[in-house]
Amino acid sequence: MPVKSTTPAEAHAAADLYLLDVREPDEVAQARVEGAHHIPLGSLVDRLDEVPRDRTVHVMCHAGGRSARAAAFLDAQGIDAVNVEGGIAEWHRTGLPVTIGGIA
Repeated sequence: MPVKSTTPAEAHAAADLYLLDVREPDEVAQARVEGAHHIPLGSLVDRLDEVPRDRTVHVMCHAGGRSARAAAFLDAQGIDAVNVEGGIAEWHRTGLPVTIGGIA
């Protein structure tokens, strides 16, 4: 079954948005969406209990590949997960807010 996906604009407009960023910490330090929850893809299995099961989880990475894998994994765990197409790169290209740098 293919993973559900959405555009950055649709995700940004979602009511009660829960945005999960599965990029590595150094990537998040370079650019991030304020309010996004960060769990690197490699830690997702161990930190699954941190992901809500009572709402849609929008999953983002840099360009959409890792987030598609994460969304498929979450879906298999019974979590309503949606891949944000194009990741933070497309989010930024679309003109949506991104914070650049600023994490020590």
